[in-house]
Amino acid sequence: MSKPVIVFAGAVYPGQFGLLCDYLRHSGLAESYFLTTPGHMKRNRQRGNHILGFRPDGPILSDDRYYYSAKVERSARIGRGLLNALRDLRKHTKIDVVVAHSLWGAPHFLYDEIDAAIVSYIEFPSFRAHGWDPAYPPDLAQRIADRNAEMLNFHQAVCSDLVICPSQHAKSMFPPALRSNIEVQMEGFDFTSMPAPVTGGREKMTIGFAARDLSSAKGFETYVRLVDKLASQGVDAQFIAFGGAEEVTYGYEQQAVTRAHNGQIKTFRDHLMLKHPRAAKVIEFPGKLPYAEFSKRITEVDLFLYPLKFGVANWGLMEILGRGGCVLAPDRGYAAEMIQDDVNGQLLPDNDDAWINAILALLDDPARRFRYGQKARNLARAQYDLSVTAPRYMTLFRQAMSNRAARIGNAQETANSPRNMP
Repeated sequence: MSKPVIVFAGAVYPGQFGLLCDYLRHSGLAESYFLTTPGHMKRNRQRGNHILGFRPDGPILSDDRYYYSAKVERSARIGRGLLNALRDLRKHTKIDVVVAHSLWGAPHFLYDEIDAAIVSYIEFPSFRAHGWDPAYPPDLAQRIADRNAEMLNFHQAVCSDLVICPSQHAKSMFPPALRSNIEVQMEGFDFTSMPAPVTGGREKMTIGFAARDLSSAKGFETYVRLVDKLASQGVDAQFIAFGGAEEVTYGYEQQAVTRAHNGQIKTFRDHLMLKHPRAAKVIEFPGKLPYAEFSKRITEVDLFLYPLKFGVANWGLMEILGRGGCVLAPDRGYAAEMIQDDVNGQLLPDNDDAWINAILALLDDPARRFRYGQKARNLARAQYDLSVTAPRYMTLFRQAMSNRAARIGNAQETANSPRNMP
């Protein structure tokens, strides 16, 4: 039996599913390709000839786009270019499955235009469903624009042969009527390349925060507030927050900061440093680091605070767990899917006193920190190493192929029904 041909599509490579695509090819599970934009193809050519290019139908970001439908227009330009590239690829090879990022590899122009099963990866359907802090709400225009992105994702949930979400929490954000075609599977990691934490040998305990951005959704505000309280109690520790301060991905706090300070304060981080001066004196901000340096620095953290407010999956959290980090996280949402309380970490309510008490207890309990970290490392690797997740993905891709075959068969039966005969 020949290997299935799986084509991943996304404007950024390696990005979403890049490692999975490579793993499927190198392990022999599938003949896999990755369609990305020409610049990313060129920069990653050394990774293999399976990295192919597609050219969007015009600039995906332009100054003359209509604000309320800008994301849909961007997806349309991506989708049109993707259709052209897949048609060209189809001349040389069969395609069994196309796995497309819902926005950056938008598949909505592919339905019934190519003879392959379409799998859409949707991180979450809309910011309305995702949530934001009421202290930093979106404007009317932002709320309306979000509806168009939601509409695009709902359409994909209806028309795709299968939808994949990264967590049960993400799946729950879709209307119940759409969930039957949605499966949950988080991406895999190459944990073998990740060193374990370094324990001992430091003068002070290190209490860290790590996320792509220092944002409200990731819980950075809570981290700063907790550090401020710990500092006020005389806790002698090192505090470090990894992540970029210049841009926010999943919230609207930046515009609130700009308005509150008449543009004089540039970032949410700087706003919080003014609000919590004790924390400002003790937190180190390395900024965005090259991955090798980031990888080394996070192994030196004794205790990670991960007070996530809003999110549907976080690769940073899973990487910390997979490295053997000791983590405190909220007892709700996505984090509660990854962490079992008092097994591979500790889950806490949204209450500062509960967090402070847990932090102080763990600072004085190195054996429990070690136990949490070792269990976190073992569970993460047993559940989310690429060697484990790749076969699961192949099962989902075969499910999508079966769904398509049934759909096409049903359509053919309907067309051949006596009621439809001339």
